[in-house]
Amino acid sequence: MNAVPSSGVPGEPSWSGEPRGSYLMVNASQHAPGQRAHVIFQSLSENDTHCVQFSYFLYSRDGHSPGTLGIYVRVNGGPLGSAVWNMTGSHGRQWHQAELAVSTFWPNEYQVLFEALISSDRRGYMGLDDILLLSYPCAKAPHFFRLGDVEVNAGQNASFQCMAAGRAAEAERFLLQRQSGALVPAAGVRHISHRRFLATFPLAAVRRAEQDLYRCVSQAPRGVGVSNFAELIVKEPPTPIAPPQLLRAGPTYLIIQLNTNSIIGDGPIVRKEIEYRMARGPWAEVHAVSLQTYKLWHLDPDTEYEISVLLTRPGDGGTGRPGPPLVSRTKCAEPMRAPKGLAFAEIQARQLTLQWEPLGYNVTRCHTYTVSLCYHYTLGSSHNQTIQECVKIERGVSRYTIKNLLPYRNVHVRLVLTNPEGRKEGKEVTFQTDEDVPGGIAAESLTFTPLEDMIFLKWEEPQEPNGLITQYEISYQSIESSDPAVNVPGPRRTISKLRNETYHVFSNLHPGTTYLFSVRARTGKGFGQAALTEITTNISAPSFDYADMPSPLGESENTITVLLRPAQGRGAPISVYQVIVEEERPRRLRREPGGQDCFPVPLTFDAALARGLVHYFGAELAASSLPEAMPFTVGDNHTYRGFWNPPLEPRKAYLIYFQATSHLKGVRGRPEWWRGRLGGRIGDTLEQAATEARDPPPPGPTPVLIPPPLMSLALR
Repeated sequence: MNAVPSSGVPGEPSWSGEPRGSYLMVNASQHAPGQRAHVIFQSLSENDTHCVQFSYFLYSRDGHSPGTLGIYVRVNGGPLGSAVWNMTGSHGRQWHQAELAVSTFWPNEYQVLFEALISSDRRGYMGLDDILLLSYPCAKAPHFFRLGDVEVNAGQNASFQCMAAGRAAEAERFLLQRQSGALVPAAGVRHISHRRFLATFPLAAVRRAEQDLYRCVSQAPRGVGVSNFAELIVKEPPTPIAPPQLLRAGPTYLIIQLNTNSIIGDGPIVRKEIEYRMARGPWAEVHAVSLQTYKLWHLDPDTEYEISVLLTRPGDGGTGRPGPPLVSRTKCAEPMRAPKGLAFAEIQARQLTLQWEPLGYNVTRCHTYTVSLCYHYTLGSSHNQTIQECVKIERGVSRYTIKNLLPYRNVHVRLVLTNPEGRKEGKEVTFQTDEDVPGGIAAESLTFTPLEDMIFLKWEEPQEPNGLITQYEISYQSIESSDPAVNVPGPRRTISKLRNETYHVFSNLHPGTTYLFSVRARTGKGFGQAALTEITTNISAPSFDYADMPSPLGESENTITVLLRPAQGRGAPISVYQVIVEEERPRRLRREPGGQDCFPVPLTFDAALARGLVHYFGAELAASSLPEAMPFTVGDNHTYRGFWNPPLEPRKAYLIYFQATSHLKGVRGRPEWWRGRLGGRIGDTLEQAATEARDPPPPGPTPVLIPPPLMSLALR
């Protein structure tokens, strides 16, 4: 662009419309839109008050705007920034005077730049004239006092206070101009006196990106005031780069080192704090710290905490964000106590269901813990047969069933709470399982003593009583007999005994009869399994139907004929009959009727003679040979089943005996025979039977009945 010089005040426009005289002029019609013309002053350093006065001309015949006339104030060779004053439009064909009050103080320097910007209309003229640098204050534009730097922490509100001397017109605009060009209008202007006013410029929640140089600008058509540049200093609150370091952990404390040698943000650091929280907790606490190490107290055991360091610099909002967290866990603490409330939920004969209080963290003091249920009980009466076991209970379970127990047993139970730091055992509690039906009586514990018409039976308590024995029940029944007169099977009979009576004497039984006995015990739950055994009574001596001693049927010099009657078997059929002859010598007392003797060993005549005995077996008759009473001749010189019946010697006295013998199941009797006599039987008393039951004789006696002599005769 070209500036047109002039030697005087612009006069009337010529036919082309240009003003006359000496001035700086731009013809907008000769340039393209957007083109600029600059007039730059030399650098100025204001040691005292300056005022730049100038005249401007903006005119177009048709009223269009030739462009924009603006003023820039560059400080210390910095950027132009935004125009501090501008004027546009057509303002008539005359010159207007304005002032520029620059408040830039030594040692800073500034340059004033006038700019003409061609508009899109490209019509009219823009001109400058009478540019003067005055050494006294402007009359139309206010002068700002020195503007100080403002320091603020990021995120906080900042405020510039622009104090000016002069008078503020109603139409005056007050702006805060950023060096990069942005403009902020004043929030308010307060008149302190008729020559002083204060403009306030708030900046909300400033960030580091807003840190820059700012100055105050007042704009009016008559002039403009510009302050010095002041810096908005935005400090970033400090934040540690690294998390704190764990030095030591305990159940209720953590000792840490702050580790704040490296930070992000600005210092100086005026306060250090510890912020900590449970990793899954909603709360947080902050503690001020004066040393590089700190101990956090009163923490919960076995709990994860997040610990960060807070650093604070001066000023509001100087506390930075928490640094990277240290995630650390306290150690477990010893359990507070053992579980309580151990009680039964259900008791059965062979299992026990127990329950106890649910366990919380306030008791376990650790999230890793074990609850064990330990119990022991004895198998039998001997205390060295003891079952002991401990069972680990699943987490969160407060109920357990002990199985495979024995009935009516004391089960001793205790609960044990264990964590990595300790162990707490509860008191032992005793529970008793319920009764059950008793176990069976061992068959080998049954002992017995059989007699002819009674049996003494003894037994032992079941090895597994499973409770308190209340009674014993014994049932018996005849199932087999060698006596055809006995009906088998017979009726079943039952006897009850008290719990302390483990024996019984069964009377009025049949000789030679087998009885089936069952013995079982009873508790409050019922009867147990019965023990079975078969016991056979001893056979009894056969009986003869002799009312008194019979008379002989006949006699001769060497024989005597007697009447033999069949015997009645008792418990066993008659096996044989035997005739015994005994020589009666003078020294031998005569047998009284009812006296008894026995001849257990059969002796032939020759054997008796060789042994010097006075009796011999004269005959042995088969039981079938005497179906009814029949005569028999003693001394007939015949042999009966190997026994010789020799003739009797005259003039000697003889006692003649007739005995019947029974054999049970082919077993012959032994010398300790049961003794009997014709028409009766002498046996052991009941007390004697009980005595023999405790010390029983060998089994299987063979009863033999020896009657009194059929007759006592002296042959003459």
